Amino acid sequence: MQTKNLIIGFGKAGKTLAGLFDKHGQSTVLVEQSDKMYGGTCINVGCIPSKKLIHEAKTDGFDEAMQNKDALISTLREANFNKINDLSNVRVITAQASFVDDNTVTLSTGETVRAERIFINTGATPIMPNVAGVDGERIYDSTGLLNLGDTQKTAPKRLVIVGAGFIALEFAFMYHAFGSQVSIVERSEEFLANVDDDVREIVLDLLDERGIELHLGQDVQEFRHQDTHTQVITDKLTLDADAVLIAIGRQPNTNSLNLQNTSVQLDERGYVVCDDKLKATNNIWAMGDVAGSPQFTYISLDDYRIVADDLFGSGTRQRADRNIFPTSVFITPPLSQIGMSEKQAQVSGKNYQVATLAAQNIVKAKMTGNTKGLLKAVVDKDTNEILGVTLFCDDSHEIINLFKLAMDNGVKADYFKGQIFTHPTMSESLNDLFAQF
Repeated sequence: MQTKNLIIGFGKAGKTLAGLFDKHGQSTVLVEQSDKMYGGTCINVGCIPSKKLIHEAKTDGFDEAMQNKDALISTLREANFNKINDLSNVRVITAQASFVDDNTVTLSTGETVRAERIFINTGATPIMPNVAGVDGERIYDSTGLLNLGDTQKTAPKRLVIVGAGFIALEFAFMYHAFGSQVSIVERSEEFLANVDDDVREIVLDLLDERGIELHLGQDVQEFRHQDTHTQVITDKLTLDADAVLIAIGRQPNTNSLNLQNTSVQLDERGYVVCDDKLKATNNIWAMGDVAGSPQFTYISLDDYRIVADDLFGSGTRQRADRNIFPTSVFITPPLSQIGMSEKQAQVSGKNYQVATLAAQNIVKAKMTGNTKGLLKAVVDKDTNEILGVTLFCDDSHEIINLFKLAMDNGVKADYFKGQIFTHPTMSESLNDLFAQF
């Protein structure tokens, strides 16, 4: 089979690029190894199902929440497949791809595809530790725990989470809301090391209020499986669990591609080495998680924009331009950040100043009763430039996007103290936060 473009992986960047190629009348083959992954990680096993469950946990029981999540994902997956498969210049093939050379890929269906250009968009998967018992039936990665409703109608009574990063925290808050007794085990002595101390202390308070145990400096030695439960054994303690989530990081999906048959290079972690325009070779690009980009769907979409600009635009867009972008952790309340934290400002050499506003002083927070949290801004004292913002409050995942626009366009800090916002809202608190400068 001969085609102009071959896209491996049905992720955000890949599917969007397929649509662009169709508009340009270019023949394209999109290969996805699993019919459960049409649309990519976010739709099927990432941000959409996890955020749906976080929302459902506030109102519905475990079984109903899982059913509602499954219904949503099924609808989105089908819509994504049909949107691409119905394109006249695109063919979707469900198969595993393996490189023969820089232009040739064999498929598990027995077909061979030759392409002028190839785009790798295979994503990443959870890392599992090399620990005895890790293959036991009560041990889950994030995908398994998102789909726990397939095998049981109630949330586990005791959930132990190995790892204390953002994914771990989201699951901890989610399953606590479903009624699980949650314990977090972290190898490092540090917790949220890149978050400012005042923000981290509030997270610790929220964990304590919910009875979520946090065990730092604990190296898991073994998962010992009993008839009715699993014991998580560290070098210092033993915890009993009805389910164990492994959330210690993610690794690129490159092992099965046989990239050693090509001129593509991988780094020491297995990510595709590519330039600022995401080119790995003269005719092979990598996009999204597999390219070592920050592992967010919206960054994968931006990778698409870089490639699209390289092929059909000015060719000036590149990863180096992506120096700031917002992030959100969907705990309760959500924690959102952009730009520098106070910690980062301290080592930057800049002459900076900081303003903070406790969520308990915001009228909207008092109305909802969600008064835990903190708003924080870091500003250059000499230029009034906004260096960074942390919003740890209700609706922060929406409000933080204002600062992407502001910082990209050089909006100064004093703009926000005089801005008109609707009332009563969380966003109006920006008046008070920035009035301190």
